[in-house]
Amino acid sequence: MSTVSVAELKSAIAAALQQVRDGQAAIAAASQNIESAQGSLTAVTAGSGHDSVATAQAALAQAAAELEQSLAATFAAAEQAEAYAATL
Repeated sequence: MSTVSVAELKSAIAAALQQVRDGQAAIAAASQNIESAQGSLTAVTAGSGHDSVATAQAALAQAAAELEQSLAATFAAAEQAEAYAATL
């Protein structure tokens, strides 16, 4: 088993946290794109009443909710990693 110094461990945690922040930015961008798609779809299908339109809107709403949950999970993970790093 290799020994890792505290400095190396903190550096590795910092690198992982940067990856989390990058992921958070990607999730936020995806959320904005989904929101834009929902608006566009609503605008072009206004009054349609077709089942496929309702299904598409529901799927986009689900995707938006799941992205929000994913973002919340990354914040929780980062908080715990930062708390651990603070104990070192």
